[in-house]
Amino acid sequence: MEFPCTKCGKCCSNVKLSPITSYLDRGDGTCEYFDDNTKHCKIYDNRPEICRIELQFNKYYKERFSWNEFIAINLDVCEKLPEK
Repeated sequence: MEFPCTKCGKCCSNVKLSPITSYLDRGDGTCEYFDDNTKHCKIYDNRPEICRIELQFNKYYKERFSWNEFIAINLDVCEKLPEK
C-alpha cells in the first residue's frame, strides 16, 4: 500500500514549521521546489529523502510502527497543517 497522498500541498507549504525541512524554505515558509500553480514538486523524482514517506518509514520507523500506524500518524499531521 502506498502512502495515500492527496497532493494538497500542505506539507510543501509549511516546511518552515520543522527544523528538518526548514532548509527548503524559499522565504515564505513554502518549499523552494513547490509549484504554486500545479501544486506539484518541481523535482519530484529527485526530491529530498525527508519528502519520501516510504523511504523514511523503511529507514527510520519500521521497527517502531507498522506501515498502517505510520500512515495514520502522517495523515494526522497532514490534517493539522495550516492551509495557505
